[in-house]
Amino acid sequence: MTKALFLDRDGIINVDHGYVCDIEEFEFTKGIFELLQLFTQEGYLLFIVTNQSGIGRGYYSQEAFEVLTEWMINTLHDNGIEIQEVQYCPHAPKEKCYCRKPQTGMIDEILKKYTIDLKHSWMIGDKQSDIDLTRNAHIGSSIAIGDRQFQNYDYSFASIQACTEYLQKNIALLSK
Repeated sequence: MTKALFLDRDGIINVDHGYVCDIEEFEFTKGIFELLQLFTQEGYLLFIVTNQSGIGRGYYSQEAFEVLTEWMINTLHDNGIEIQEVQYCPHAPKEKCYCRKPQTGMIDEILKKYTIDLKHSWMIGDKQSDIDLTRNAHIGSSIAIGDRQFQNYDYSFASIQACTEYLQKNIALLSK
């Protein structure tokens, strides 16, 4: 079984400017390439799991999201990073769907296609719903990013850059 890194998008892969849907608005977070390369070197598969309620709220189209996602995946690829899959929830919160984090629908879909060792996998997010997904899906470790008050996380850092620097110095954490 393979270990995986599950990542939120807005606030983790890119700076969260609020409902980012255009390439011109998309800004990769400082240190994200190095972080993803580190996990890749340690044998992790990379997955993005992202709530995209901007689609359900009518702020942008699914097509606009897909164009941006393809560009993001290609840019990551050009930097030596392979994203296995992007799972997203297009629903507004009021729809109370099964795929919206912290529900496990996106992880369940990934597990239909990949044999993942969840116990030795990680989730990185910047909202409590990301950390709650870690527990709900039985993912082994969680990293909370940002200055919010989080509960039930394993590690917390102010930024992706700080997380990257810590894991580079403590690489053994990724080998467990």
